Amino acid sequence: MTTTHEATRTAQGAPPARRPQTKRPSRRAAETRAGYAFLAPWLLGFIALTAGPMIASAYLAFTDYHPIRGGSWIGTENFTRLFDDPRFMDSVKVTVTYAVVGTPIKLAAALGVAMLLNTRRRGKGTYRSMYYAPSLIGASVSIAIVWKAMFNDQGIIDDIGDMFGLWDGGWVGDPGKTMPMMILLAVWQFGAPMVIFLAGLKQIPVELYEAAQVDGAGPWRRFARITVPMLSPVLFFNLVLETIHSFQIFGSAFIISGGRGGPANSTLFYTLYLYQRGFGQGQLGYAAAMAWLLVIAVGVITLIFFRTSKHWVHYSGEGR
Repeated sequence: MTTTHEATRTAQGAPPARRPQTKRPSRRAAETRAGYAFLAPWLLGFIALTAGPMIASAYLAFTDYHPIRGGSWIGTENFTRLFDDPRFMDSVKVTVTYAVVGTPIKLAAALGVAMLLNTRRRGKGTYRSMYYAPSLIGASVSIAIVWKAMFNDQGIIDDIGDMFGLWDGGWVGDPGKTMPMMILLAVWQFGAPMVIFLAGLKQIPVELYEAAQVDGAGPWRRFARITVPMLSPVLFFNLVLETIHSFQIFGSAFIISGGRGGPANSTLFYTLYLYQRGFGQGQLGYAAAMAWLLVIAVGVITLIFFRTSKHWVHYSGEGR
């Protein structure tokens, strides 16, 4: 009876019951989900290929892990053993020499060629491509093999030295000549910093050079007082980048020395010795400790560069 009465009231004009409203997703939330969807492949790759191996490497550095025997926790023993290892000290000496000597020479060559290419001359596009080409192929295995053949006994460099009476024998087997040979190979790949220097030179106003020339400034004074300060941010960038690269040299040293770092440890670069201990002798814990020490050393050097840059790097608008 009551139900029939309520139904009659509804039919006679009672307000209908409200339907539950479904909440529509906002456009911002949809864009957020799309952003995470696009970010997911990179994030998965970063975790699987970078963060995961770094965490595993940090753990292995405190163990005596071997791929077959396994390993156990030994604390900081790997790090203390490093400084009692004469081959480790040799690898540090070789790598630091290569970085300290090779990097400035490479940057000087890159800047010199960039200044030549910055002048008005015909065919400068072709010259730029020619000078940049070694950087594209210089780190390849094939170039390292060619370089080894050139500097080996009876190679073209040996023949030239013999012709002019400058030296006798190849450079590959001479411990006193292997470092210059490796530095020459690095300098030969100056194309990448050269292109960056060239882009920086294009940003220097020509009016500065014209005003300095009117005031009687010579080429060297214009270079020291205009080019170097105006180019200092680019120089700083190239210095940091090339220094880090010099600590990472591996492929050419492995090919030229046959993976042994000889003769007399003269090409035993840090990464090559790390490879020998880790993958040649299966001492992954020791190699991981070496890797983390290299990361810390490169980080400290980069920090020093940044801390000292305020004294010699000039940015526009700083008023210095």
